[in-house]
Amino acid sequence: MIQPTYGVSDFVAVCNQILNVSFSPVTIVGELANFRISKNRWVYFDLKDDFSSVKFFCSVYTLPGPLEDGMVLVVTGSPNLHPRFGFSITVQSIQLQGEGTIKKAANLLEAKLEKEGLFDKNRKRTLPRLPEHVGLITSLESAAYGDFVKVVSARWGLSVFTYDVQVQGEEAARQIIGGVNYFTRTAKPPEVLVIIRGGGSADDLQAFSSEAVTRAIAGSRIPTLVAIGHERDISLSEKAADMRASTPSNAAEILVPNKIDEIKRIRHLLNLADQKVKNSLKFEITQTGHHKTQLNSLIANKVASLERALNEYRQKAELLDPTNILKRGYTIIRMAGKVVSSSKKLNEDQEINIQFKDGVKSAKII
Repeated sequence: MIQPTYGVSDFVAVCNQILNVSFSPVTIVGELANFRISKNRWVYFDLKDDFSSVKFFCSVYTLPGPLEDGMVLVVTGSPNLHPRFGFSITVQSIQLQGEGTIKKAANLLEAKLEKEGLFDKNRKRTLPRLPEHVGLITSLESAAYGDFVKVVSARWGLSVFTYDVQVQGEEAARQIIGGVNYFTRTAKPPEVLVIIRGGGSADDLQAFSSEAVTRAIAGSRIPTLVAIGHERDISLSEKAADMRASTPSNAAEILVPNKIDEIKRIRHLLNLADQKVKNSLKFEITQTGHHKTQLNSLIANKVASLERALNEYRQKAELLDPTNILKRGYTIIRMAGKVVSSSKKLNEDQEINIQFKDGVKSAKII
């Protein structure tokens, strides 16, 4: 049998054909080593065990978050032989393995996002009171969904629009982000966006501390309420949300008040309003009484002032009244109906009228 001879490029091409046919995407678990990012875009790293190491390549958009050497990763990708750089695996997805690795990655990501201000309290919005409809992102087959709906139904009630997602596994993060985008783009967005799941291990909850999901929740135009039933550790999604609930049931309790409590609250508000009206009315009546007293006093003072002025005018008028002069013994001489004010105006044989206080007499100038 003749042994074939290959050119270098041909051999690389044949090897890649064999790899493509023989291997569907492979999944490899190992310890991260030689991790580096080139030009803020390309990522190179190795996965190793005690005996071997394999090179990997991907873009920064494939990363689940900040990584460090020593973490344990589960990487899925396609093997290939590069003409210049040799054998490597082109990465399709990366998952963290082990609570230590997950916790370390979460801490790195948390520090990064906190520095960007994603968890600042002053950026958090207040949830609307008594929302009429909410958007719910969760697995519709989960106990978390059942608990949430049960509490909502037993209380005040509201319209719940659902978006079914996986809450763990490789597809969870992508589907949760899809749910956030779906409700944001609807013609009538819900008043609150609720994201819930029950408890689980650190591996199970990875999606809720992924960078992509955390950023999607922080950037949501709809106020967010996140409830992960895992009290020991708080996910980054919960820290980025406008409000966090301890469990799915607690999330329902936050959104929907108890009927009896709400009736008591309304009655209390009505009583306060009634008392406020009564107090206001009492105050106005008292003020009206004060104003009436003040007005009466003003009127009395004005009348007295006018009476004094009238008396003064009356006294002046009396002083100027000719009849009052006659009472003091004076007379008024008239000729042809006109008052004679000077003797020079009188001549002999002219007839005059002399007015006394008690009558008029005629006379003739001699």
